Amino acid sequence: MTSKLEQLRSMTTVVADTGDIEAVARLKPVDCTTNPTIVLKALGTPVFADKVQEAIAWGRKQSGNPDAVVSAVADRLAITVGASLSELVPGRVSTEVDADLSFDTEASIAKARQIIAAYKERGIERDRILIKLASTWEGIRAAEVLQTEGIDCNLTLLFSQAQAIACAEAKVFLISPFVGRILDWHKKSTGQDYTAETDPGVVSVRAIYNYYKANGIKTIVMGASFRNAGEIEALAGCDRLTISPALLDELDKDTGKLERKLSPETFKAEPLQSLDEKAFRWMMNEDAMATEKLSEGIRAFAKDLGALRQMVKKELTLAAA
Repeated sequence: MTSKLEQLRSMTTVVADTGDIEAVARLKPVDCTTNPTIVLKALGTPVFADKVQEAIAWGRKQSGNPDAVVSAVADRLAITVGASLSELVPGRVSTEVDADLSFDTEASIAKARQIIAAYKERGIERDRILIKLASTWEGIRAAEVLQTEGIDCNLTLLFSQAQAIACAEAKVFLISPFVGRILDWHKKSTGQDYTAETDPGVVSVRAIYNYYKANGIKTIVMGASFRNAGEIEALAGCDRLTISPALLDELDKDTGKLERKLSPETFKAEPLQSLDEKAFRWMMNEDAMATEKLSEGIRAFAKDLGALRQMVKKELTLAAA
């Protein structure tokens, strides 16, 4: 009997949410997504030990502001992880713009251009890369500019219809609406348990998917942040799903029947909406879950980015001793 993972592959593009080289080689996803947390974890494995030392040696040769050097080495390491993943997948690798730039449109655009240039130096063209930006108003505006330059973007930390509508208007390439973190918030808020069908994260992604298909929006919907295989099965048929190695393995071992839940041909008619900045910010303000989880996610990614920079700083100091 075909595994649920193979059945899922027949209806959805499967993406690995990891920097684990061994897992990617074994599970053979089409794309890979990374973030500061994933990059930091990957760099702590033996696979990247030599690459870390190589980047530190490079950093020791750089001059100028010490903090700028640390940041440059951290960027170099993030690109190293992405470049290694690109050797294993036929599709795209997502690399994230610094979380501490989430409210700075111009700085986000500049950083994205730097990331694309750094990949090109390694022979990796922009059509293999997705630039990840937080789905803040400023991040969405940055993506709007980058898309006109042929730099495709992945808008992450997306928790609401308001964010999805704004991303569609900006004509971003792909959005990553989160599932598990929405479930986390509602379980904590209500004290209730949910089935896969009533899971608030699943319901949210289905609503976004319906809105996009009903209005002919080309932006790809890639469900993310899963807590269990049931959430994934409830979104079978979504354009893409980015899944952790543990859940990919669980699906690979399950030979039960997987029912398709979403299809681009099946949707309920829904009017197209337009949001200016005022309307976007008000809708976010009225959505406590989306506001809290967006802020929490940015803080968490910024913390891990800070940890990566601290690691680099420590290594540079040891190398100079």
